[in-house]
Amino acid sequence: MQIVRVDRTTVAQAKGVVIVVDVIRAFSVAGYAFAGGARGLWLVRTVEEALALREHEPGALLAGEVGGRLIPGFDLNNSPVCVAQADVHGRLLIQRTGAGTQGAVDAVNASYILPCALTNARATANYATTLATPTEASIALLPTGMTSDFTYGNEDVVCADYVEALLQGRANVGEALAKDIAQLRVSGRFDWWEQGDKDFPFEDIAAVLDVDRFDFALLGTRKEWQGIIYVDVQPVYPA
Repeated sequence: MQIVRVDRTTVAQAKGVVIVVDVIRAFSVAGYAFAGGARGLWLVRTVEEALALREHEPGALLAGEVGGRLIPGFDLNNSPVCVAQADVHGRLLIQRTGAGTQGAVDAVNASYILPCALTNARATANYATTLATPTEASIALLPTGMTSDFTYGNEDVVCADYVEALLQGRANVGEALAKDIAQLRVSGRFDWWEQGDKDFPFEDIAAVLDVDRFDFALLGTRKEWQGIIYVDVQPVYPA
């Protein structure tokens, strides 16, 4: 099994299994939405595409952010806590964010697109292993918040490191992850968040750091409607 890293400028070249990581907060939101009974999730790149797709699916809820803030006309912001508290049971969500949804849609040559956060990292690794057959031997990890020089250590890189360690069957992966999360805290990654805000509630910190909370992976399928390319996501429960 070959494991490679890509960024948002090179993800279009990635083939096979592509794991798209966005911890803060797109795919943390996705996990909480499906845990709340959402029937589906469509990922798009732009606000205009989200609005157009809701005309196609009038009952859909629009979720996401621009600059971290609730988008005018959208139903839900990019907060996992807010989504967990909302009534999403049986609803389709259409999600637009600045990093995660972009990376998923841009994985144009992937055979399998797996949105991932810390909340479903182990399930994602387990499912990716079942997909990595001799004909799909490559697994690409895309930490969407990472810069192209692969040196910017943020929560997406931490999550990608954890998933890669699980894929490789390394020992003491939990201890290594705990150290990485502790380093994020020491570095001040969450300092500004602790002040609390309607779009950045304090409780989101614990929500996005709830490692392996969910036992499902997320599988995305590229689809098109009237020229709009989107990724249709559904939960998958690895054996």
